[in-house]
Amino acid sequence: MVKISTLWLVSLLGAVEATANPWSIVAQPANFGGAAQSIGTYDAGCLSGAHPLPIDGLGYQVMRLSRQRFYGHPDLKYVIETLGQQVVAQRLGTLLIGDLGQPRGGPTLSGHRSHQTGLDVDIWFLLSAQAASRPLTRVERESLSAPSVLVGKSDNINHSQWSAANERVLELAAKIPAVDRIFVNPSIKRELCRRYHGQRWLQKIRPWWKHDDHFHVRLKCPANNKNCIGQPPLPAGDGCDASLAWWFSDEAKKPPVKPYKPKKPVLPTLCEAVLRQ
Repeated sequence: MVKISTLWLVSLLGAVEATANPWSIVAQPANFGGAAQSIGTYDAGCLSGAHPLPIDGLGYQVMRLSRQRFYGHPDLKYVIETLGQQVVAQRLGTLLIGDLGQPRGGPTLSGHRSHQTGLDVDIWFLLSAQAASRPLTRVERESLSAPSVLVGKSDNINHSQWSAANERVLELAAKIPAVDRIFVNPSIKRELCRRYHGQRWLQKIRPWWKHDDHFHVRLKCPANNKNCIGQPPLPAGDGCDASLAWWFSDEAKKPPVKPYKPKKPVLPTLCEAVLRQ
């Protein structure tokens, strides 16, 4: 009888899965010359001319380096660096940066629905004292966890994890012109509405499931990226209305009858050329 080691089997299965999704194994950005191009939609697209975000910068450090998801459109790199500089100037702490996108964008092995055109980034709510004092080690960047800012599985904010600094960071991010919207847990949106009702920047803060340990910044399509497809304009107002109340209803909290299995995204034809380059 032939014995197959568990490690070998896991490695083989991983290789098969990666082959099924070639976007996850491309190691370098595509570059056709000229300006970077975000192509398609945020959840079905790709990116030409991606720039890597340096893993350490003023006011930020990149986490989970092993994922190789620290690539994005130059506009995204600029926004992250700008936000980091503002955070340092106002002594708010150090940002811990999660996923941007893969070297050429596209779908990930994990099935993450967005982050495909280089215009999305996840930023932890944790403003780490360790990261503020020194660069984190590679091991720390892989092992540290982003804590939830909610109390258990409730809708209540855990004020030992949430502070005025978190609110200020969200405000600074929302006020950057290139930012289209920012996704946060509905409880966070409600907390902001209680404190800042009527302020224009709240319009960009959008409630979404989960997002209790990080916020998701999404940029507008760059002006010169004709094949980039953006989202519809945001509704008028600050979002502190009945639309927010829905997120706390039984309908919003009711789990689906069957586990949701996202369909394989259909990418634009142009993405074939990006992948082959």
